[in-house]
Amino acid sequence: MSPPPRLPVTERGVALILVLWVVALLAVIAGSFVYGARTSALTAGNLVAVAKARALADAGIHRGLYELGKPATDAERWLANGREHALDLEGATIRVVMRDESAKIDLNQANDVLLKGLLRSAGLDDEAANQLLDAILDWRDPDDLARPQGAERDRYEALGLPYIPANAPFRTVNELLQVIGVTPEIHRRLAGALTVHSRLPGINSTLAPRQVLLALPDVTHEDVDAYIAQREEMLAAGQVPLPFPLASAFEVGTSAQVYNLRSIAKASDGTQFVREAVAKVTQDPKQPFVFLLWLQGQL
Repeated sequence: MSPPPRLPVTERGVALILVLWVVALLAVIAGSFVYGARTSALTAGNLVAVAKARALADAGIHRGLYELGKPATDAERWLANGREHALDLEGATIRVVMRDESAKIDLNQANDVLLKGLLRSAGLDDEAANQLLDAILDWRDPDDLARPQGAERDRYEALGLPYIPANAPFRTVNELLQVIGVTPEIHRRLAGALTVHSRLPGINSTLAPRQVLLALPDVTHEDVDAYIAQREEMLAAGQVPLPFPLASAFEVGTSAQVYNLRSIAKASDGTQFVREAVAKVTQDPKQPFVFLLWLQGQL
């Protein structure tokens, strides 16, 4: 039997090149598959890590609510006074801070003096504070009559904004960003001192953070710092702090029965998650708390 005919040298060279191209293509496909599988595995691992950190942060919130539900006579009970509480869970560290919302300035209930004081403490000069105050009051009041330096429907429409003043109470502190004149930077400076949940016209100075106390008229940084130092000493000694004397005109002296809770969880692998919540006490023993706010916070 005669041997099969051999391809000419030129055709053999073309066939070799085609084989090499096919091998290279298969190598690229295999590499892409391996890379994709590795990326998917890493993504899945990250999702699992974040989910675990989220669950730990949520556990911190519920532990805080459990502590708030303990009898007032329990010496180990956590207080909603802004102090940090730490706990370890499954190798993770959870830090929880709770504060009664009466410690903050209610955006809907506070009077002009307290709101303007907060604006001034945030760095605005007198003219800018007056303009922003009028715009805030025009947003929350029920009419379309603009204050001297405020802003109602016509001004929002003239600026081409896709919304108009609510003419109703603020639903969230973030809604303040829609008010003409409130920049993200101004909002950042104000947000920590504001609430829409206390529904109180004044503040509880024994719980109020420094930023809120600085909003009070005729106070200095030295006054506030001296009071906070005294308050911390009393808390450390297990005593009930005295109210800030310069806050007497705005002192409510009561709890709002609404609490802000912030839980920061750091898992054993370093993944972190922040949960922020606002919970209101109810009279229902089956559901002692109702959540008014539940969101992911910022580190």
